[in-house]
Amino acid sequence: MKICTCMETKVFPKLKQGQSERRIQRINWEPKVKSFIMSWVNESVPQEFILLGFSDRPWLELPLFVVFLVSYILTILGNVTIILVSHLDSKLHTPMYFFLTNLSLLDLCYTTSTVPQMLVNICSTRKVISYGGCVAQLFIFLALGSTECLLLAVMSFDRFVAICRPLRYSVIMHHGLCLQLAMASWVSGFSNSVLQSTWTLQMPLCGHREVDHFFCEVPALLKLSCADTTANEAELFFISVLFLLIPVTLILISYAFIAQAVLRIRSAEGRRKAFGTCGSHLIVVTLFYGTAIYMYLQPPSPSSKDRGKMVSLFYGIITPMLNPLIYTLRNKEVKGAFKRLISRAFLIKK
Repeated sequence: MKICTCMETKVFPKLKQGQSERRIQRINWEPKVKSFIMSWVNESVPQEFILLGFSDRPWLELPLFVVFLVSYILTILGNVTIILVSHLDSKLHTPMYFFLTNLSLLDLCYTTSTVPQMLVNICSTRKVISYGGCVAQLFIFLALGSTECLLLAVMSFDRFVAICRPLRYSVIMHHGLCLQLAMASWVSGFSNSVLQSTWTLQMPLCGHREVDHFFCEVPALLKLSCADTTANEAELFFISVLFLLIPVTLILISYAFIAQAVLRIRSAEGRRKAFGTCGSHLIVVTLFYGTAIYMYLQPPSPSSKDRGKMVSLFYGIITPMLNPLIYTLRNKEVKGAFKRLISRAFLIKK
């Protein structure tokens, strides 16, 4: 019995001491593991990005600042004017101007997501954007760009029904269908942005934070990744086909039918009006889809990076600025409604 008690007193204390040593070692390891995880997160997810733009050409900064500022002011004024005129003039409460109002609202948000940050970076020596700001910019720009791709196709369908099925236009393009088409465009655009933004932001960056672009866009962010981006590039190509090639193909088909219908119109005035209305939409389609297809569907090439920056500025800034000018200068209804609102405002003041 004495031997057993001696063994108990010798063995069990050692066991307890060993357990406490392992517990102490585990406690000592926890801060090291936490610090390792935090350092890995900080390396793979930077707190801020550097937007290079054309920083290697400082002589371009002043001209670009003037172009961006003037374009942004014109975009705000033009699109706000279209929204107000379409809302206040009862003669413009038609499907065409309902979709045009959606396009103007979209372009306002589209440019506001990028241009103010670009103007700040041009004036600053530190051309940075926070990680959260980059995520928000990527999501909003991608969502609104995808929505515009679908909305322009919806507008071409509206013109197809108006010219090729004029007697049934009010029956086909009723208020409920217009709301459904507009809502489908917005929901599809934002859903695409959720998927693409998530897949892009999951790519490891390994400390890389210099974005060779003016703003956070999918192709530019994929170039930062230190992992294989083949799957992401294939996914981006597939989505671009869905949101770019398919809509523009449907638009071209619809306008082929429209051209046939217009040529059968006997009245020269009627043909001129139809070509004027559809011509403005075709100009917008050519400017937007042409530059977007060049950016998203061409294979990545180091030699075309500066060209890609200029092209992205075209569909991200210039096209939203030109949309109101094209639709108002080539549209007698909008110009007439604008004149009526101005005259009404002067009468109220008097």
